[in-house]
Amino acid sequence: MKTRLGCLSHKSDSYSDFSEFLPPANETTARCLKVSTDEVVRWSESFDHLLSHKYGLAAFRTFLKSEFSDENIEFWMACEEYKKLKSSTKLVSKANKILHEFIDNQAPREINIDYRTREKTKQTLKVPSPTSLNEVQSKVYSLMEKDSYPRFLRSKMYQDIVNRAHTQGQRRSV
Repeated sequence: MKTRLGCLSHKSDSYSDFSEFLPPANETTARCLKVSTDEVVRWSESFDHLLSHKYGLAAFRTFLKSEFSDENIEFWMACEEYKKLKSSTKLVSKANKILHEFIDNQAPREINIDYRTREKTKQTLKVPSPTSLNEVQSKVYSLMEKDSYPRFLRSKMYQDIVNRAHTQGQRRSV
């Protein structure tokens, strides 16, 4: 089991670094409101919807960082970038980076996957293709959807975002 010194530090309930996309509490101009209450509520309808929205993804990443467990979303995002690469040289380079950062045993941001998946992924990445990471990415996605996503929706952070977006929406319509 990987030791995480972050667990010893005080977990902050602060997420001020996330609020950059919401207007300041005293701001009432419509141009500052970048996400609607409806959109924030839609994040709770599906994990896909949350991840496909720029600010939903930012909120989820911030939540995971607050729990010292952001390696899965960072891995998922790296896989999304990897799939878009066209150059075989860039595929090899990105595959090696992902392997060493997330997949290897004792990797700095090691993801929680079973031994069989880890070994199969290492073999697949010996000759990388745009689909080489699909299986492991799918497993990590499923873990986040079943575990982290429900915690995010129950979190004070998400509830505060909903409430703040709602308050800003009311001010805007006045």
